Amino acid sequence: MKIRWLFILSVAGAATGVVAAIFYAQQRPPLPPAFEPAANPYKTGIYANGIIESYQENGANINLYPEVAGTVVRIPVREGQEVRRGEELLVIEDSVQRALAAQQQAQAEAAEAVLAQLKALPRKETLDVARAQVEASAAGLRTVQDQFDKLQRSYALNARSVSQDAMDNAANAVRVARGNVDVARRQLELTRAGAWVYDIRNQERQVDALRKAAAASAALLGKFVIRAPVDGVVMSVNTAVGAFVSSLGTYGTYTQGYTPVIVMGSVPGTLAVRVYVDEILLQRLPGAKAGKGIQARMFVRGTNTSIPLEFLRMQPYVTPKIQLSDQRTERVDVRVLPLLFKFSPPPDVNVYPGQLVDVYVSGAS
Repeated sequence: MKIRWLFILSVAGAATGVVAAIFYAQQRPPLPPAFEPAANPYKTGIYANGIIESYQENGANINLYPEVAGTVVRIPVREGQEVRRGEELLVIEDSVQRALAAQQQAQAEAAEAVLAQLKALPRKETLDVARAQVEASAAGLRTVQDQFDKLQRSYALNARSVSQDAMDNAANAVRVARGNVDVARRQLELTRAGAWVYDIRNQERQVDALRKAAAASAALLGKFVIRAPVDGVVMSVNTAVGAFVSSLGTYGTYTQGYTPVIVMGSVPGTLAVRVYVDEILLQRLPGAKAGKGIQARMFVRGTNTSIPLEFLRMQPYVTPKIQLSDQRTERVDVRVLPLLFKFSPPPDVNVYPGQLVDVYVSGAS
């Protein structure tokens, strides 16, 4: 009986194995790809990585950094907003600098008032006082002169009527009075002459220096507001109200590095593609020096969309490929030559600055 059951179980196990082998041996058809891989459209095309940027006639996206350090108190714009040149983008707390600018402006105004005072000399009231002092000293001279004359006449009539000491004192009083008259007249001339030309020149230099200090302080005060340098679009705001920013930018929590506080691009409509060609492939570029005859086609990753590109210019400087990852600590040996193209994005495809794309550049035949 046991042998029979063992035989039955053996047959059942063998049948199960055969069925399982047949089932798993069947090949299921593969799933269709989500999108077709980028195919080289050129006979001698060169593959390169590219990154989409906002279109700029010169340069790249505009990275804005504050020239002063401080706490952000206001961000009057939002990402994606179109702005005009000179419009406020970010405001930094400026109470200390504002007070300093007001102080230096007041000092410049005070120096200007002193200069105006020097140029307005002499005052009529001061001249009146100087003239009165001349008259008073002249009157004093007449008084002592009369007394001296009386003593001399008395001495001439009777030498014993006047002592020698009285005669000497009277003569000295006349000399002192004459000196006072001379001093008063000279003081009147000095007052009438007004301010000394060297005092005026010195004060003019003081005014000029204080004006420039006030202007510099006011100019520095203006640095606490970041304004749009051109018409464009706010692409990225990398800080927030209450955050600290400096000339290095703002510290990124996730990247653990400094980034620009605001990134601006051009007005929507035309985008650019910065393509990085490996240095070992540079000899295959047609018209590499002048950029003539260069054609390219961009493939949007994740789609079957390809877009022809229009050549703009070449940056004649080979740079590290680090520009694609933006990691400052990354060690790279590959160097690339940047080529810039532009294109008009199709209405049914979403492409944005900063997006990585595949690009084929026509090579020399």
